[in-house]
Amino acid sequence: MRLIIGISGSSGVIYGIRMLEMLRAFDDVETHLVMSRYGRLNIELETDYQIKDVEALADVVHGERNQAASISSGSFGVDGMIVAPCSMKTLSAIAHSYADSLLVRAADVCLKERKQLVLMPRETPLHTGHCKLLYEASQLGAIIAPPMPAFYAKPASLDDLVNHTVSRVLDLFGLDTGQVKRWQGVNGGDE
Repeated sequence: MRLIIGISGSSGVIYGIRMLEMLRAFDDVETHLVMSRYGRLNIELETDYQIKDVEALADVVHGERNQAASISSGSFGVDGMIVAPCSMKTLSAIAHSYADSLLVRAADVCLKERKQLVLMPRETPLHTGHCKLLYEASQLGAIIAPPMPAFYAKPASLDDLVNHTVSRVLDLFGLDTGQVKRWQGVNGGDE
């Protein structure tokens, strides 16, 4: 399996970083990383990671301005892409096919090739324009997976919340990290 991980300039870069960390456990998954300029900046602002350490988590790293990269073409063949986090600017560009960066071009290629594109938008509160963009991206075929915590898993830490959210997104690609506390239902819940 070949997956593209995009990290754009929204708060929540830990989702993309954790995604790369978890994907390293899968020998049969090749990861391609592309980060926006502000995604890089947020890694420095929000985490203790160095850019080079995040890049080292990926099998292949592409510059966001390299429109001639392998992932800019549908003929290269990928199984999908995850944008984690997905800024509203990146969402807008994807929804309007405004592929002025490699991150957006790769997302656009996934949509045109009917490959899974998962967007993890990070903004709150949302105004009508944001909601419209989410709707438009969904109509194009993107899966919208905002990083919303699942409290039924009884998280004990921020890491638990991040791990559960990232694992649920990887579930969409049939990749089980073993970190999801799966809902088992409740007896007598029919009342």
